[in-house]
Amino acid sequence: MPRRSRLLAPVAATVVVIIAVLMFAANFWTDYKWFNSIGYTSVFLTELWTRVLLFAVAALVMAIIVGASIFFAYRARPRNRPMSLEQQGLDRYRQSIDPHRKLFFWIAVGALALLAGAAASGDWRSYLQFVNGVDFGVNDPEFGMDIAFFAFTYPFLRILLGYLYAAVILAFIAAVIVHYLYGGVRLQNDSGQRATPAARVHLSVLLGLFVLLRAGSYWLDRYGLVFSDRGYTFGASYTDVNAVKTALTILTVISVICAVLFFANIVFKNTMIPVASLGLLVLSGVVVGVAYPEIVQRFQVSPNEQRLESPYIERNIESTREAYGIADAEVETYDATTELTPQELAAEADTIPSVRLADPAVVSQTFQQMQQVRGFYQFPDVLEVDRYPDSDGNLIDTIVAVRELDGPPADQNNWLNRHLIYTHGFGMVAAAGNLIDDEGRPVFTEYNIPPRGELSDVVGEYEPRIYYGREGADYVIVQAEEEYDHPLDPAAEEPDVPTLEDAVEASPSPDEARAPSDGAEESPAAEDTEGAEGAEATEEGDEDTPAGGSQAYNRYDGDGGVPLNNFFDRILYAIKYQETSILLNSAITSDSRILYERDPLDRVEKVAPFLTVDSRPYPAVVEGKVVWIVDAYTTSDGYPYAKRIDFTQAVSDTFTDGSVQQVGALPGNEVNYIRNSVKATVDAYDGTVTLYGWDDEDPVLKTWEGAFPGTVVSKDEMSDELVQHLRYPDDLFKVQREIMREYHVTDASSYYGGQDFWEVPNDPTREGETSEPPYRQTINYPGSDEPSFSLTTTFVPNNRENLAAFMAVDSNPESDDYGRLKLLELPRSTVIFGPGQVQNAFDSDADVREVLLPLEQSNAEVTRGNLLTLPFAGGLLYVEPLYVQAGGGGAASFPLLQQVMVGFGEEVAIGSNLQDALNNLFEGEGGESPLPEPDAEEGSEEETSEAGSGDSEPSDLTEALNEAVEAWEEAQEANEEANERLREALEAVEEAAGN
Repeated sequence: MPRRSRLLAPVAATVVVIIAVLMFAANFWTDYKWFNSIGYTSVFLTELWTRVLLFAVAALVMAIIVGASIFFAYRARPRNRPMSLEQQGLDRYRQSIDPHRKLFFWIAVGALALLAGAAASGDWRSYLQFVNGVDFGVNDPEFGMDIAFFAFTYPFLRILLGYLYAAVILAFIAAVIVHYLYGGVRLQNDSGQRATPAARVHLSVLLGLFVLLRAGSYWLDRYGLVFSDRGYTFGASYTDVNAVKTALTILTVISVICAVLFFANIVFKNTMIPVASLGLLVLSGVVVGVAYPEIVQRFQVSPNEQRLESPYIERNIESTREAYGIADAEVETYDATTELTPQELAAEADTIPSVRLADPAVVSQTFQQMQQVRGFYQFPDVLEVDRYPDSDGNLIDTIVAVRELDGPPADQNNWLNRHLIYTHGFGMVAAAGNLIDDEGRPVFTEYNIPPRGELSDVVGEYEPRIYYGREGADYVIVQAEEEYDHPLDPAAEEPDVPTLEDAVEASPSPDEARAPSDGAEESPAAEDTEGAEGAEATEEGDEDTPAGGSQAYNRYDGDGGVPLNNFFDRILYAIKYQETSILLNSAITSDSRILYERDPLDRVEKVAPFLTVDSRPYPAVVEGKVVWIVDAYTTSDGYPYAKRIDFTQAVSDTFTDGSVQQVGALPGNEVNYIRNSVKATVDAYDGTVTLYGWDDEDPVLKTWEGAFPGTVVSKDEMSDELVQHLRYPDDLFKVQREIMREYHVTDASSYYGGQDFWEVPNDPTREGETSEPPYRQTINYPGSDEPSFSLTTTFVPNNRENLAAFMAVDSNPESDDYGRLKLLELPRSTVIFGPGQVQNAFDSDADVREVLLPLEQSNAEVTRGNLLTLPFAGGLLYVEPLYVQAGGGGAASFPLLQQVMVGFGEEVAIGSNLQDALNNLFEGEGGESPLPEPDAEEGSEEETSEAGSGDSEPSDLTEALNEAVEAWEEAQEANEEANERLREALEAVEEAAGN
């Protein structure tokens, strides 16, 4: 073989190794710098040293056990091997191996040690929980041991046993191979001695260790019965407690005896002893461990399952309800009214303005069209619902989103623009959830660039730039090139938006109104002129904007990101992102900073790898800055008797569509314990991550705080303004409703029958078999003194569509009822339409069809909004907004709310707004409307008093009339015929003004 060819493979291997080492080093060092930049170096180092410790211990143990076994097998090789055909055949292998046996030894031992260490380092979470475990203060019902043993200690002991098993088995295999190669073990032997005494002793010791470990495993399996799925419910069943537990105890004793017999063979050196021991172990495993429990299950339990399993079903119910935080749920039988008189409806009129008509999943398109400003800005497909005070200080449901940067324009999507110029989004956009303008658009309370509106008047000025969000490039470099900030004259380019001021001042006729009459509250006029807005934008961008430019530029002045202090750092990041431009771009200096891990979920996951984050982070304006609020959970799959569920499947619905990402303390998706123990915030400008301990009684959180001290701060450090924006998390509520489907039943006999189990209904407004999402809305819960901001859902019976229950949780953290699940359970004797049935009634009702048919037959696209269910007047009211979007309008069209459908009992109706729909639903005698129509004259008086009271200037109408009167008086003397025509015109003006 030519010399060049012989060198090719080693050189290629060397290059691959060097590249791999460089990539590893770059990722490692940049990770450290990232943690250091945000003040969580302790998390990085704790995880690192724990991994190193486990790697070293596991590798060392594996190397010692396997290496000692190989070494002993070689030292115990027979000096004089019999000259058999088998041995003659092995001579060739021995001659090939012997000159390199040390190399083979270290390669084999080293490879096994590396594999064991790598596997063990991945179990660092279990080790930290084992070392720092905190008691739950609750004992399991079978063994009387604290739950902490099963959540923290038991999993680590199982892992430890697994590694020792693997080491002993590999040591045994390695010993057999070496003994066979060197004649200590023979497959063919005329004398009948297939193993030398030394080999027999060696293998007997290893088998004895294996069986001893098996004894420990049998004993530990007794505690693992609390996670058994043999019985009717999860957890130890009758058979487990009365048969399997006893069998495992017997097998433990037999295993110890067999291990002693294997060790005794060191003295007796009789092949029959280990063979007999193995036979006894296998036989007892089959008879005692398998046959006996199966007999008990089949002939004792199955014929009497309900009676015998009842105590264990009770354990399962109690543990599951406690583990998922539903044990304190308030259940109330709700005799829902199905008929309502006009007088009863009128008495409920004050609740109408609080109904959220704007669907966050539909108005996203409206936000995109009316507030995108530039094509490279982006809003999420599903917006969020938060609460902000109006001008009177009352909190109202508000649809919120931030204007994030999706990337540079398509024709300018190069590295420089993507990572240095287009670096951030700009501004918060908000709309009142319960107001729609007369064209069907949401009423904006925060809008345009720079941001202005009712929200800004309440919260004051805030930093609008969004450097950390859910969209955009994976990294950006700031303090290098000038960054695109915002257009300078948005007023000239943006469409006029409906604002809260407009909603207050407008006086629409009843047929044109789209907002409830009580929902438009008076507010001070915002400073609103195109000139003022343009002046503000110019002033802000003047310093960094070239003359005549149409956009402002900005240079980041925050502390976010990692400083690129030197050329070595740039090399590391160039390797990390495989981008040479980081090295070659001359604008990048020692003052530049690189911002990465910009998604708020990724940031929280990284600084708190022991948490599982909620899939719905949401932005809020707090203390002059935009922050992302992220709910985070401590989870476990080690709560005895509690049912395990697939987390990803439980939180999937119309909005998530199965795309939820499971991250956190569990390597898989199964959980059977969850707490919303942490509320996290991520600053949208500088990326600061703060973890607040929300549930300070959670033992899992206390355990992790012991492992990562100082990482989680007390919730007392939250500002009052931040607390106002906290809410009950979506994913936790979805998990709880999944559990509540079955575990609202607390009686063991009823649970066994399963007749009362529920289902989460499919979303009737969307195609496909996806669960209806929970909805955030302000509701008047029966028995409550005032409306509450809540997260709500419905249940239907198994294989039926009528409503079974309505569940809500108070989502206002300042309320004493925050986090308390409340369940309205409907009587089984009363049929209340469920969501699917109500949707079917909407689609089939003649009056509804009369309104919808022209829309559906036209070129317009009709979209059904969220079907809200809420307690109303002693019953349950369904409200569904109906959106219409111009067909064929392309990207420029967006949905407008044109109709509202309502259902109560078995009756449905449609109207141009909620008030109109309710009047159609509960029309009184003689056709009068139970709800009062908006008072147009009163609204006009308000407008007049606002615009013309005191010393203010006369209105335009007044000026026009005064000028007309003066002209008429002057014209009287000139032309009688003209005077008559002018008189008639003025009478028409006065008549029009009066109407």
